[in-house]
Amino acid sequence: MNAQARAMRAAFEQFIDLQEDVVEFYSISGERDYLLHIVAKDVSDYEKILMRGILDHESIASSSSIFVLRRVKHSTAIPV
Repeated sequence: MNAQARAMRAAFEQFIDLQEDVVEFYSISGERDYLLHIVAKDVSDYEKILMRGILDHESIASSSSIFVLRRVKHSTAIPV
């Protein structure tokens, strides 16, 4: 984020809410402010989503990407 102003954060969150390729969106603590789970057909599609969409938003200062190679474990069960 360029700034942590409430209006800037709200505008970005509303913008991302409209992006169909973003299937999950988290506000996080640490070096980055948000974590986006983006679904793309291939690397070219991802580049389009990122470079011609998300990074065009005025609130973005920088970004970094990671790619899932394979799912090792996934569970929605909560041990009680």
